[in-house]
Amino acid sequence: MNIVVLVKQVPDTWAERRLSDKDKTLDRDSVDAVMNEIDEYAVEEALRIKESGGADSVVVLSMGPDRATETIRKALSMGADSAVHVNDAALHGACAIQTANALAAALGTLEWDLVIAGSESTDARLSIMAALLSEKLGVPQLSGARKVTVEGGTVTVERQTETGYDKVQGSLPAVVSVVEKINEPRYPSFKGIMAAKKKPVTTLTVADLGLDAGSVGLENATSEVVEFTLRPPRQAGQIVKDEGDGGAKLAEFLAAQKLV
Repeated sequence: MNIVVLVKQVPDTWAERRLSDKDKTLDRDSVDAVMNEIDEYAVEEALRIKESGGADSVVVLSMGPDRATETIRKALSMGADSAVHVNDAALHGACAIQTANALAAALGTLEWDLVIAGSESTDARLSIMAALLSEKLGVPQLSGARKVTVEGGTVTVERQTETGYDKVQGSLPAVVSVVEKINEPRYPSFKGIMAAKKKPVTTLTVADLGLDAGSVGLENATSEVVEFTLRPPRQAGQIVKDEGDGGAKLAEFLAAQKLV
């Protein structure tokens, strides 16, 4: 069995993120870039399945600019065997639909049985990529997994819910999305970092994927940011002194803010 893990490079969640004044897309050059946090759990789960004897290979698949190679190398240093990097300037500003089409086309160049993805990315938080891919590929989607088990041609997950979990099964090939409760990602070792430098990374352009460059990118996206305003600077807080009427003053403050 072969596993493909989707990883995405995103702006550091602890940094002050902003949109570009030029085209209102995310300004990725203004902050440090990191691997999407939940994607680390996806990589870890794929590696654990392989190490248990349940898979022959783990391939990393990512779409992004040149800078995304940093995230790809981290996944390889964790233990993935190889990677595919979808990289084309024509994809700048691509919407979720375009991204799913590109990733599905890239998967068409690989032999795979299971795709594992994080449940969401910290830059967009749409949580729809697994669903879009499963629809595009015509395979089952098993989402929100806190545990994954593969036996024969069947994948079983425990899907996280507000009250516990559901047990869901599907036949391979399939797409699974995982949540952060599924495991604890490993840190890349020095040996893994050095080994990653020799692991193969295949770069694919829009033309390689058989997609029309004139149908992708910001100008052809299904969604766009029309207008945005910078967050106002933090204001000084209001101190309420309790002189026997603290509760009333607090209620008045909350009412003035339309919180109650």
